[in-house]
Amino acid sequence: MEENKPNIFEKSTEVIGGFQIFLSPFLIGILIAAFVYFPNPNNLTLAIALAIVILGICIGLILALRIYKSKEGTIHFISSTSSTPEIEETTEKQQKK
Repeated sequence: MEENKPNIFEKSTEVIGGFQIFLSPFLIGILIAAFVYFPNPNNLTLAIALAIVILGICIGLILALRIYKSKEGTIHFISSTSSTPEIEETTEKQQKK
């Protein structure tokens, strides 16, 4: 039997989902780095801010790659975190009637 290989559309949506997952820790790292650096801009706070941004990049990459390689994939992860179980339960009850 033929394996179900993902086509270019499925692959591109997975990459976009992975990018969205990467952005969360990265943007949080940039925000924290800005709060560290801008009140007192000097070499020490710049080094700390850069370390925070690099940490955000590393965490974002690790999360995105781990979820991308998982069985479900990034789109399933994003859709499950943004879904509303209350609406789904109501819809399922209405469909059973």
